[in-house]
Amino acid sequence: MTTRTAPATSTWTIDASHSEVGFAVKHLMISTVRGRFAGVTGSVTFADGDFSQAAADVTIDAASIDTREDKRDAHLRSADFFDVEKFPVLTFKSRRVQAISGDTFQLVGDLTIKDTSKEVVLDVEFEGTQKDPWGNQKSGFTATTKISRTAFGLTWNAALETGGVLVGDEIKISLDVQLLKTT
Repeated sequence: MTTRTAPATSTWTIDASHSEVGFAVKHLMISTVRGRFAGVTGSVTFADGDFSQAAADVTIDAASIDTREDKRDAHLRSADFFDVEKFPVLTFKSRRVQAISGDTFQLVGDLTIKDTSKEVVLDVEFEGTQKDPWGNQKSGFTATTKISRTAFGLTWNAALETGGVLVGDEIKISLDVQLLKTT
């Protein structure tokens, strides 16, 4: 009788200087405003080449929001939106992985914004593993999802005189993440 040994699980930390958490939302119902969160930390565990048991725990500094417009960023930090004084972080904690094919999978977990947690599904693609010039093992992933901002309590808006609203409800989230193997 042969026994199979499960591949060893490794822990990887987010390399914030080589990662980006971005978002896009409709403005005036006619254009798209893009932004990002600069402050992201967290860890991911997975077995070499096997993401079926992968787990992620990510924290985003809400005050690090950047849309390239200081007044808009200040408004987004206010109680009208993220209320960063009361809710300084956004979090994502994975629950399970759903295989798709090859290097693509779905990472299902709880996203918490302000005091609201909702299950979201990230469509993830593994981009590969590489050693950097200093001998550090790195892995890259991209991921996307869409959420309703009002479902997370981000309800501020303004009606337009011609109909419609100032800020769209659907938020497109995109992640480009580079991880550093730590164990």
